[in-house]
Amino acid sequence: MTQEPHPLVRLAREAIERYVRDRVVIRPEISTPEMNERAGVFVSLHKNGELRGCIGTFEPTCENVAEEVVSNAISAATRDPRFGAVAVEELDNLEYKVDILSRPEPVEEVSGLDPKRYGVIVESGWRRGLLLPDLEGVDSVEHQIEICRMKAGIASDEPVRLYRFEVKRFQ
Repeated sequence: MTQEPHPLVRLAREAIERYVRDRVVIRPEISTPEMNERAGVFVSLHKNGELRGCIGTFEPTCENVAEEVVSNAISAATRDPRFGAVAVEELDNLEYKVDILSRPEPVEEVSGLDPKRYGVIVESGWRRGLLLPDLEGVDSVEHQIEICRMKAGIASDEPVRLYRFEVKRFQ
């Protein structure tokens, strides 16, 4: 028996399905306390165990988490530059994850990072790369930072500022 998805996951699914099928942006109902908070949110889509889209905000851009989920879910399905837009035929095969991010905090030493517990933001000037925590295949801080540098176009010898954050993950 499968567990009923969390209301945030149901919201992400509904937002994507309504947008992909009808081009309608839903207005979310607030049904849990965390939906009314303000926080950065990432929505990740997987299909057959493979990443199919992931878009998010590390700081809030909307009135509340529910609106952040709707916005980022639609973006993950239609605007992730690594993938084409999700087609109607794919909707039944998608799995959803919603991560609510804590406020990023500066980290002075890499010893303050842990890829299973913390996501990381690597920043140099205006360039910024982010990686969520506890991702399959990312088992070291060095690998986590390397991926962030690559995403942001920051060379391995450039000085960077590091930030860490935790997530509440819903599936």
